[in-house]
Amino acid sequence: MGNVVEGRFDGKVALITGAGSGIGRATAIRLAAEGARVFAHDVNAEGLAETVSTITGAGGTAESRAGDVTRRSECVDTVAAAVAAFGQLDVLGNVAGIAKSVHVTDMSEDDYLRMVGVNMNAPFYFCQAAIPHLLETGGNIVNIASNAGLMGQAYTVAYCMTKGAIVQMTRSLAMEFAKANIRVNAIAPGGVNTALSTNFSIPEDIDFTLMQPYMGFRGMAEADEIAGLFSYLASEEAKSVHGATLSIDNGLTAG
Repeated sequence: MGNVVEGRFDGKVALITGAGSGIGRATAIRLAAEGARVFAHDVNAEGLAETVSTITGAGGTAESRAGDVTRRSECVDTVAAAVAAFGQLDVLGNVAGIAKSVHVTDMSEDDYLRMVGVNMNAPFYFCQAAIPHLLETGGNIVNIASNAGLMGQAYTVAYCMTKGAIVQMTRSLAMEFAKANIRVNAIAPGGVNTALSTNFSIPEDIDFTLMQPYMGFRGMAEADEIAGLFSYLASEEAKSVHGATLSIDNGLTAG
């Protein structure tokens, strides 16, 4: 899990979405190991239970709620549940996300709306609900964007749109609250060795040369690496980092 900084989040409460697997799970476990009380959310109740069990089994503190973040009411109610459980909110981690590769003209309305709902609408709703509480604690938001939000990619148009929106949401929130005691930042991973990537499929009839520019040369990162960067960004060590999107993509967006 990398270099855990014991006590880094003592007395803090973190709400992490997408905590049932992948980056969300790794982040929830990392922050709990560093002292945070974690409120974990995911649509996958079974995966969520495993995350909570891992945290509590290691002596950490975690509560959870399962639900569909495409509903605004679920996002608002989850923030309220986290505050009710632990009395405050210091960190919001918008990690939940989905991906799909498809010819843009073949993407169904249902698939498009779900991607927009999970990747773009939900982080906005969570921010709306969490910001009043974060202002009380001097807390911060960390959004998971993607290299796909920083570059054009064939066959993932809707995904790139939603992740680009997260980059702009991060910047715009940072400006709106530039004079307030709150920070807002984003992380833009490249390929990460999680179920999202390993289960990712592409249409059989694509022009593969169009995908080569964003395949990279150094392979994928591990979820624990993203969790480590998240931990730094959400901590007091990053008190001067505001409105940033930090890439952790093995050089995909370097040139």
